[in-house]
Amino acid sequence: MKKIQILGILLLSINVLNAQEVAQDSIVHKLSEVVLVGNATNKHHNENKSLATIEDYLSASPSVDFIKRGAYAWEPMVQGMATERSVVTIDGMRIYGACTDKMDPITSYVEISNLSKATINIGQQGAENGATIAGGIDLERRKTGFRNNGWKGSVQTGLESVNEQKIAGAALQYSSNTFFSDVDVMYRNAENYSAGGGGEVLYSQFTKYNLSAITGYKWNDRQWLEASVIYDEARDVGYPALPMDVLLAQAFIGSMEYFALPESEKLTQWKTKLYYNTITHIMDDTQRPDVPIRMDMPGWSKTIGMYSKLNGTHNKHRWNLSVNTHYNNSLAEMTMFPENPDENEMFMLTWPDVGTLYAGVFAEDSFKLSEKFTVGFTVGLGVHHNSINDIFGLQSLQIFYPEMDDSKTRFLLNTGGRVVFQNNFWTHSIGLGYGERAPSVSEGYGFYLFNSFDAFDYIGNPEMMNEKSLEFNASTGFHNKAFSVKFNTAFYHISDYIIGKPDPDLSPMNIGINGVKVYEQLPYAQLWSNDISVSYEFLNGFTAKAKAIYRLGRDHNNENLPLIQPLTVETVLRYRKNLFYAEALVETATKQYDFSPEFGENQTPAYTIFNLALSQTFYINQQKMVLKAGAENLLDENYSTYADWNNIPRPGRNVYANVVYAF
Repeated sequence: MKKIQILGILLLSINVLNAQEVAQDSIVHKLSEVVLVGNATNKHHNENKSLATIEDYLSASPSVDFIKRGAYAWEPMVQGMATERSVVTIDGMRIYGACTDKMDPITSYVEISNLSKATINIGQQGAENGATIAGGIDLERRKTGFRNNGWKGSVQTGLESVNEQKIAGAALQYSSNTFFSDVDVMYRNAENYSAGGGGEVLYSQFTKYNLSAITGYKWNDRQWLEASVIYDEARDVGYPALPMDVLLAQAFIGSMEYFALPESEKLTQWKTKLYYNTITHIMDDTQRPDVPIRMDMPGWSKTIGMYSKLNGTHNKHRWNLSVNTHYNNSLAEMTMFPENPDENEMFMLTWPDVGTLYAGVFAEDSFKLSEKFTVGFTVGLGVHHNSINDIFGLQSLQIFYPEMDDSKTRFLLNTGGRVVFQNNFWTHSIGLGYGERAPSVSEGYGFYLFNSFDAFDYIGNPEMMNEKSLEFNASTGFHNKAFSVKFNTAFYHISDYIIGKPDPDLSPMNIGINGVKVYEQLPYAQLWSNDISVSYEFLNGFTAKAKAIYRLGRDHNNENLPLIQPLTVETVLRYRKNLFYAEALVETATKQYDFSPEFGENQTPAYTIFNLALSQTFYINQQKMVLKAGAENLLDENYSTYADWNNIPRPGRNVYANVVYAF
């Protein structure tokens, strides 16, 4: 009965569209949500908090939330599912993190200043760049293109009070008819932040440097080449919810891409990209005063890959076809240093030099049945091959799996379809999907990975089957000039659900913890995700917006799945007149009724926070300056959410100021 009441509140709540606009054509035909980020032509870049992190912008989507282990590098969740069940890419490139504790999600290697948009595909619509259950996020970086605008640039700086964060960045662009170049740099430095009420949250500091560059050369009207590089480095990153911090997180991401506009009217674009990335991640606990035994935990990830994508139209069809392949090598190790110098150090491979080779093909077709009805289909086929390249790592896992081979090949199917009805005011859609995914490196081959949430060591299981999902999704929306409302629902029945379960026969490696869990597969688990959004423009310059999200997750025994979002409602009142903008936001969440004690969760209480933001734009000799100021958690609430690891408190009152000068 309580669940029915909560759902009733969800459906009746006045709730809204995100802090960013959504591209309506993309929703209908690509079944995507597009969150606009940093494009200079995007008016929303001049609203809210322009130097916010990418996580703040992505949180505007009701489909995305984040697991937070500190103030830096939050782990994205799509439809309430963690990163194992989604695919996150940068400009379509596959990148694997190098941290066994997920301290380095893919979103941490880009900056808000060098992104233009994030495309969020739900369920099987997100399988273009790899097999998935929850969906995919593609982070598309900003590039000027061949616009013949000459030189342009910007400088930006910001300050935040809650952690004394200093932000500085600059961007420079040049474009002609045949050549363009975009270069962007960003620097962030933050001390420990203060929780609500003024308590200092130790080990929450970080320093980050980011460099992004894209260059393009066009030798005729139909062909051009683009080269791209990202260098990102974070140092002295504290993680207050974890027992270790990060000495260094470093990424190099490079690519070369060829574009062609075919002469055939049925083909619209063909592009092919080659890319390479390498990630280095070094954890240590040297800054922690009290540890049972000191340890170092470095990790490395290298990926080389390519994709080729062809788009076209034929009669009433709009289609795209893509092939992609990549090879990743993931290696992580742990060294324990005993207090007694006469004792030997203990060394183990926590990721035993795992090679992952993936090759897949994906096809999508959108067919317009009539002026009001559109049918869309997707199908993806992939081959996934794992191999263990280190004999010591293989022998370590063979302690638990004596018959295991050093390699395993899987075949993955991802397919879906949807029918969309659209007229002048209404849009309705209904869809089905089936998807498979392989176990992640940690789930398949992890060796004594410590989880500080439930205080268990985790051991992978290479003998597991593919995880499989049956998906149902539906949406309905109404919009006119002043008012819009949209409701989305998605239900996932996930067979052979992968999760860690205690094994009382195994002894833990770490000191003073609860035991050992081994990844295994439940017969099934089910997840239900709902969100509703409303927007209303009234008077002269006022807009009221809101959104509400509610999710429910259960396993085959009707026990709660971990990290399931309670009812969360966000309401916004905005006012815009000429070059002035103001916003008041209220975010509230109910008590977390559906939590998982087995995973280490406890019940998080309800909370309500208030934010204010002001923005003024000035034009000086055709150059633009944007001044921003605001306050987050205005009432200095001390709170944590369901997704805050070990109930680490969120930042307290934060007063910030941003200045952006474009020339």
